[in-house]
Amino acid sequence: MRASPVVTISIVALLAGPAASIAQTPEAETRQDVIERGQADKADDLHPYVQSRGEEVMGRVQDFLVNQRIRWYPFLQNAYSGGGLALGAGYRQFVSAYSTVDVRGSYSIQDFKLAEVEFRSPRLFHRRAALSVVGGWRDAPAVGFYALGDDPSAGAHLSYGFEEAYGSALLTVWPTRRLLMVRGGAELAKWDLKSGSGVFPSVDTRYTPDTLAALGQATTYVHTQATVGLDYRRAFDWLPSPGYARRGGFYGVTAHDYADHDSRFGFRQLTYDAVQHVPILRETWVASLRGRVESSWGKSDQEVPFYLLPSLGGHSSLRGYPSWRFRGRNSLLLQGEWRFIANRGFETAVFYDAGKVAERTSDLDLKDLHTDYGFGARFHALHATFLRVEVAHGSEGYRLVFASSAGF
Repeated sequence: MRASPVVTISIVALLAGPAASIAQTPEAETRQDVIERGQADKADDLHPYVQSRGEEVMGRVQDFLVNQRIRWYPFLQNAYSGGGLALGAGYRQFVSAYSTVDVRGSYSIQDFKLAEVEFRSPRLFHRRAALSVVGGWRDAPAVGFYALGDDPSAGAHLSYGFEEAYGSALLTVWPTRRLLMVRGGAELAKWDLKSGSGVFPSVDTRYTPDTLAALGQATTYVHTQATVGLDYRRAFDWLPSPGYARRGGFYGVTAHDYADHDSRFGFRQLTYDAVQHVPILRETWVASLRGRVESSWGKSDQEVPFYLLPSLGGHSSLRGYPSWRFRGRNSLLLQGEWRFIANRGFETAVFYDAGKVAERTSDLDLKDLHTDYGFGARFHALHATFLRVEVAHGSEGYRLVFASSAGF
């Protein structure tokens, strides 16, 4: 029996209807349609990062200090530790692609004065060596002195002054460009000791040249030094930066010889240094540790001048104590910092320092150490730290530290 045309059309419509309906639903969109619609939705949520006003200012300051081609720049280094906040300026002139002549000077709130000129060539022998030649003069009229030895109660706060004219050359060599570092240098310096000025009594009101070696004397030294060390500190893979290291370490020994032409105050000194930086969470946090031992002794029957004895106290050692608080023939310093790296030019840190001085090396143990702790902020350029501000607390109270160098 043949189907009628009406029945045939109805069956076709029923069969085609669902398929046509499915083809017209949103779920049946092509894969390309779905991808394009998703990308359009994401694009509505994306926008360039906009720096805050503070970040813009910090970026400009950092770029200014990082740019080695800028001739005039701020110079905040003090003539001598204990001079207080210093202000100054420098002028840098390139004499070749990387070598510079640098003229700089500063003046501090304690009337400390510094004037220097330096020739620096950091990429000698295919980047295997760096040379620095410096000549200068400094005047420190009120340097702190307390007593010799480790007794914190001994001696009142006194002061002495000095002027020094000097010229030096220092050559640092990395034979394989990494790890092994050797350094040698020579310096001619004339120290002229004077009475102290300022609010504290002069040291010559309590001591004489017989009781304090080299007091009131003028001495000309030929100072030579040699260092051998393993140096693998890095801020980045491509940048060796001892003052802004985020990983690696330094382990070395330095020998000093001070020859006095008059054979009165010639002496030798050994310094042992160990520094290790341990990065945590992709260098967001860094645990930094340091240990240093210094020992000095006179030549034959000569004496070590009091102002060049190993010392502790001030912005680079026991930060909770005034500069030069403890002096002795031998010293031990232990330091630890927990650093938080905010960005390329700024970090904060909590720190702990411990140390002592002693007449004999056998007394440099871990008993009766002077300690302090504190918190600080550091502002870095690419190759150096240009400002460090810290608050430290020791047994003698709180101290505010300003420095133009890294802690270690």
